Amino acid sequence: MVTGSSRGIGRGIAHALGEQGATVYITGRTVGSSDKSIDATAEMVNQAGGKGIAVQTDHTDDDQIETLFDRIRSEAGHIDVLVNNAFKIPTPPVWGGGFWEHPWQIWDDQVGTGARCHYLACWHAAHMLFAGTGKLIVNVSSPGGLGYHFSTTYGVGKTALDRMTADMAVELKETGVSTMALYPGSVATEFIVESNAERQRDLSTFQTPLFVGRAVAAVATASDLQERSGKVAWVEDLAEEFGIVDENGNRPPGYARRAALTGDPS
Repeated sequence: MVTGSSRGIGRGIAHALGEQGATVYITGRTVGSSDKSIDATAEMVNQAGGKGIAVQTDHTDDDQIETLFDRIRSEAGHIDVLVNNAFKIPTPPVWGGGFWEHPWQIWDDQVGTGARCHYLACWHAAHMLFAGTGKLIVNVSSPGGLGYHFSTTYGVGKTALDRMTADMAVELKETGVSTMALYPGSVATEFIVESNAERQRDLSTFQTPLFVGRAVAAVATASDLQERSGKVAWVEDLAEEFGIVDENGNRPPGYARRAALTGDPS
């Protein structure tokens, strides 16, 4: 199951799992014929060789999250891999400035949607993960958990997610379920591509969403998940370890390497 997978990194992960023949539950708010909808992602998974099941879900609504997991329990009975990716970019986006200059509601956007809903998804999924075979929770985080990025609320949300990953690993150890905080590099999501019209950055070396997804799909079958549990995994490291390339045959540099080479990790 991949939350927040109507577009961006979530879509890339769902697509990559589909390449491995997985049945993927795809959640998000946008449905219909738009190319940025969970229905479009489900078709992408189908075309890749998997089975995509789109379930409209607002991950800020506790009742909808409960209904989602009730459906998965009824239809599948277990979950092998849970990917928590749902995230809300504030409107308008926040790219710096003082916290006192931002609407206080962005706390709910970036900490509520970015951490609370992931905790709730893990809570509902736990017993189905115990019954699964992959037994992995992937929380899509970012280096914002290590230092200042964009805003106070962004950092709080990512730091909370990283700590949740580590602490859940302790409590899940005897169950065989592993956790992982995933740090993608700079990713050319639809949002980044569209917002780049004014900034005119070179996106040719950015990771693609499918590149991130293929890293997740590869590590999900690793034999040493318990040794990795509770830790941060950088996409670029996973790509080198498992020989991952993107849909263009490239292995773009990740966040850490980009920062070292250019001094600009953005």
